Amino acid sequence: MGMDREEKKGKLYICATPIGNLSDMTPRVIEKLKNVDLIAAEDTRNSIKLLNHFGIRTPMTSYHEYNRFDKADELVEKLLSGADIAVITDAGTPCISDPGEILVRKCIEAGVEVTSLPGASAVITALTLSGFSTRRFVFEGFLPARQKKKEREAALNRLIGETGTIVLYEAPHHLKNTIEDLKVVLGGERRIALCRELTKKHEEVLRLTLSEALSIEPRGEYVLVIEGVSEEELKKEKEASYESLSIEEHMQRYLKSGLSEKEAMKAVSRDRGISKRDIYNQIKR
Repeated sequence: MGMDREEKKGKLYICATPIGNLSDMTPRVIEKLKNVDLIAAEDTRNSIKLLNHFGIRTPMTSYHEYNRFDKADELVEKLLSGADIAVITDAGTPCISDPGEILVRKCIEAGVEVTSLPGASAVITALTLSGFSTRRFVFEGFLPARQKKKEREAALNRLIGETGTIVLYEAPHHLKNTIEDLKVVLGGERRIALCRELTKKHEEVLRLTLSEALSIEPRGEYVLVIEGVSEEELKKEKEASYESLSIEEHMQRYLKSGLSEKEAMKAVSRDRGISKRDIYNQIKR
């Protein structure tokens, strides 16, 4: 005889919803949303429109940024009691810059099974439309607010030497400030794709430099895709920074970091593109 439902743990389903075009809702997600016991939605007022469109009558509960910890505990208890729960966001894949990640973490800690039903994602959609390299990319979500000066500076500084394509989210009322800050750290000639209304009738992708992007009048939420710095450009910047150092000063940097003299000479030789013999002759004269 199998276990009663009450003795079995439920399962959490991470369900992607459309980012604009309702035709992007997958049949698998529709079926699962109809059959789970409860749907945890970011905003039930928005999600009810989606559910009604697909004839989904499953009960909903709100799960969002402001109740993400306490509500996650409550949902985990329901899962442990045998309920199957789907988590959805207003648009796209839950857990991406979204409190769903807290619920997933707590489920894993509690031994609750979690699975993901893939679908639309603004990050991937914008990346593929940008025309920039997709081999490697970094997603930073929303940058910290300008009021959080140190956190914002740290986030921006992380992007300076980033060779992968950079993807950010931004609200219309913060767009100009963010582009200004990106221009300061990355340079006005760095290329950017500003993506809005993705998958919708009036989808728009503007491919500009950061300097040119400052003249854009913001309309709606944006995904910003910024070209990473090239390896060649990084090398030039690195070489330029070494020009201000004497060979002795350059050696001292590596020696202070714990390298032996032999290792330091090898590193300086690589950095400056000169032979180890030349470096040896310079520091031993």
